[in-house]
Amino acid sequence: MEYKDYYKILGVDKNASQEEITKAYKKLARKYHPDLNPDDSTAEDRFKDVNEAYEVLKDPEKRKHYDALGADWQHGQNFQPPPGYENVHFEFRGDPGAGQGFDMGGFSDFFESIFRGFGGAGQDFRGGGTRGFRGDPFSGGGFSSKGQDAEATLELTLEEAYKGGKKSITLQEQVMGADGMPHVQNKTLSVNVPKGIKDGSKIRLSGQGSPGRGQGAAGDLYLKVRIAPHPYFKVDGNNIIYDLPLAPWEAVLGAKVRVPTLDGDVEMNIPSGMSSGQKMRLKGRGMGRGAAKGDQMVRIMIKVPKNITEEEKDLWQQLSEKSGFNPRN
Repeated sequence: MEYKDYYKILGVDKNASQEEITKAYKKLARKYHPDLNPDDSTAEDRFKDVNEAYEVLKDPEKRKHYDALGADWQHGQNFQPPPGYENVHFEFRGDPGAGQGFDMGGFSDFFESIFRGFGGAGQDFRGGGTRGFRGDPFSGGGFSSKGQDAEATLELTLEEAYKGGKKSITLQEQVMGADGMPHVQNKTLSVNVPKGIKDGSKIRLSGQGSPGRGQGAAGDLYLKVRIAPHPYFKVDGNNIIYDLPLAPWEAVLGAKVRVPTLDGDVEMNIPSGMSSGQKMRLKGRGMGRGAAKGDQMVRIMIKVPKNITEEEKDLWQQLSEKSGFNPRN
């Protein structure tokens, strides 16, 4: 069985620091990753060798064991462990937060043989999973885990939030390029906006977050809804508020006026004697859905003319003399 020089595989000196070993590993993992070398049949084998070497040399205990073994064990059968290793047991586990094991099936016979003798008979070297080496080459090993969730802002007009429907959003994401380096590219997604969605709500897009390690699933993307200010409408909870300007005589005598809503204009009867600040209700014209759907509140705002003719001034003067109305009583 051939001895494998892990230092030579990574291209580092036997006295290399952990930082130098990690740096060399990342460089070679990028270079030989099978996904980046689809036409090179030898790339995957080189990639496995690099991962195997790093799995040993990154761990001080395993590295110490390997160094004690040395190049003299070239046939495997006659190796005797040095004193002090009788009770050493190596567990090959993935990222504790990922819940995945390390696949011993991807290691060479040399690797399995030199470590199998430590920890006693019957030890299971497979850990908890069988993911192999097709993991994230920059994660420090061949482990699998789900990618992180991501969050972005989805800006909507009030009309889009009220009516719902399909909405396209373009985001920037970081991907690994063919050169083995990260690149930023645009990604356009189609979002199904629920009807009546409120400001601050979140929409979950499954699998559109950060990519997972190895064969781990991608994380989710959460779009936080931000409703842009509207020139005419204000949002108060599930209700929509609209300020309706009225002339003084419309407020006194009553009128029929057209009122805009998010569903289109409607005609509204304004009773006589309305004052500024009073509200009228258009039921079911607010945000939300079903039983939680709000209303549109029409708030009366009496406007007075600023520029009037002499004739209009005389008429207002006559009205003031004839009227007994005192708003302060």
